[in-house]
Amino acid sequence: MLIRPPNPGKQALKFAGLSALLGWVLGLVLSTVPAWQIVELKVFDLFTVADPPKQSLPITIIGIDEASFTQLDKRWPWPRDMHAQLIDKLAKAGAAVIAFDVLFPESASPKEDEAFAASIKAAGNVVLAADFAYHETASIRQWMRVDPTPELTKAGATTALASIPLDDDSVIRQVPDAEDAFWRQVIKTLIRVRPNMVQEPYVAPGSLMRHLGPPRRTFPHISYYQVLNGDPSIPPDYFANQIVLIGKDLRVSGENNASQGDLFSTPFLYKLHELTPGVELHATLIENALMGQTIRQASIRFNTMVLTLVMLLSLSWLAFWGPLRSAILMIASAGAVVGLAAWQFQTGNFWFWSATPVVSMLAAFMCMAAASYWTEKRRANEIRGAFSKYVSQEVVDRMVAHPEELKLGGQRRELTVVFTDLAGFTSLSEKLTPEGVADVINLYLNEVTKVVMAHHGTVDKFVGDAVMAFWGAPLDDEEHALNATRAAIEMQVVMDRLQPRFEALGAGGVSMRVGLNSGPAIVGNMGSDLRFDYTALGDTVNLAARLEGANKAYGTGILLSSSTAELLRGRIGLRRVDKVKVKGKNVPVEVFTPCDDASLAAATERAWHAYQNKHWDAALQEWEAMRASQPGDSLAQCYVERIGKLVEQPPEGEWDGAVSLDKL
Repeated sequence: MLIRPPNPGKQALKFAGLSALLGWVLGLVLSTVPAWQIVELKVFDLFTVADPPKQSLPITIIGIDEASFTQLDKRWPWPRDMHAQLIDKLAKAGAAVIAFDVLFPESASPKEDEAFAASIKAAGNVVLAADFAYHETASIRQWMRVDPTPELTKAGATTALASIPLDDDSVIRQVPDAEDAFWRQVIKTLIRVRPNMVQEPYVAPGSLMRHLGPPRRTFPHISYYQVLNGDPSIPPDYFANQIVLIGKDLRVSGENNASQGDLFSTPFLYKLHELTPGVELHATLIENALMGQTIRQASIRFNTMVLTLVMLLSLSWLAFWGPLRSAILMIASAGAVVGLAAWQFQTGNFWFWSATPVVSMLAAFMCMAAASYWTEKRRANEIRGAFSKYVSQEVVDRMVAHPEELKLGGQRRELTVVFTDLAGFTSLSEKLTPEGVADVINLYLNEVTKVVMAHHGTVDKFVGDAVMAFWGAPLDDEEHALNATRAAIEMQVVMDRLQPRFEALGAGGVSMRVGLNSGPAIVGNMGSDLRFDYTALGDTVNLAARLEGANKAYGTGILLSSSTAELLRGRIGLRRVDKVKVKGKNVPVEVFTPCDDASLAAATERAWHAYQNKHWDAALQEWEAMRASQPGDSLAQCYVERIGKLVEQPPEGEWDGAVSLDKL
């Protein structure tokens, strides 16, 4: 049977390359999709909450909180002379910077404004917030900047833009880049009033915040009323050289929503389900900048380079594909990418995309799995197509389950090989039309193939009107000799049954010869890389073919060797035929034919024993008796004629009764 050989190595490499390329393209496409960019930001959040650094700078938050509203019993906005008192107390305590994350966009009473401005001027280190407000009228819609009143800025207050940009998922991660950003103005004020305390930091554009911990648990929080009322629990020098931030620190309730409470979503929201006050975000930004904790984002070019490198490395486990092995290597590779990204985040303050390469690897894995499934399915179909007409269904199923056996090369197996041929068909075909010859051949080959497959054999090839089949491959068959012999006997029965149909086709009287031999042979796919034949090779095969032709000399329909006879172990009756010599072999081979007449087989043994011992008269008597009891016994007739010649010309030297196959 001719089969197109697979080239798994080259094919796997091609599929691996295509899978990696598809994964790479998917990664590039995803990197441009806003929804996927949010997924990467969620990975950023996981890195953020995993191991945040500890707060270490002298930054204190004075919270305008629920307790202060209760203790001071004032409605918002509070009188500005209260803020003036707070500034005075903080300045007296030695605060380095006093920054209000509170808007003062409109004038209050002249008395309050004067007191507030005087305290600002006296302190000389006050920062006031500015922000953007959305204004909508019948004719215009716009964002407008809201700054502190001129009286306060003239008194020496530094204006700082408190706006912090939100990502598309409304989470605070970005560091404001504005020149007058709140965090930047606080640091500049600190440098101005404490020249030798810190140096102005550099924060790369597009940097991200490094959130330091859960809301209200990262920086020291003191209630507004405690400072204003001079709480004795606060040491007199507590605020010395401190950066003091004043802002709302309200819990969300039915009376104040997140906007009123100045609360925002951060990565810790998903872990602790708490919003973070805006004043704490400013404190984080200041600490990030001064401590060099801001996170640099990888460029698009760098992320693309990482994606490309990961997909190139993925070729190693894609090309040497194995579902479990490749899955383990893929998971390990994904873990390595995420681990490296997390390590860079924690130790290098550098963040590159890791979800994209992981998803790209998964996509490449799925593509390779699909390609492998398609390849295996196609190979299974090829195997079914190649073997289904030659072997039984269970053999096909086994070959499909173990396609690795379908490779160029052979295995040494113990087989029984069968050759069949139509006797006298060459001369008969001269009398038939080509169409008639084809009809006879197809009828014969079809029925013989059915018998082979019914007895779990493998049809190797058709050569004209000859059939080669074997048992014991591709599946092991402990009873290969028995199954082959039974198949040979059934073939002859089928030939007898087909005689009426042969006669109708003009081939009446056609008969078949069968040769069987058992022994070792090389079985496998023999041929070239472009085309090969699943077949058996070796002396075992050659002898079976020779025995098929030897039937003509004895007038038998089936001849089998002694190696096959020994494997039958008496389960099929046999009649001894002869001892033959094979060219190139020193040891003669005994041959037999199936026989269900025990008395005939016993008489043949007696005749053979006398014949081998040169007892010509006794042997001739036995054969004559068999010819008389079995009219038309071609084997008896053969030996009667052979003994007559031996009597006329006795053999010389040592003689064991064997004849050369070449002379038959």
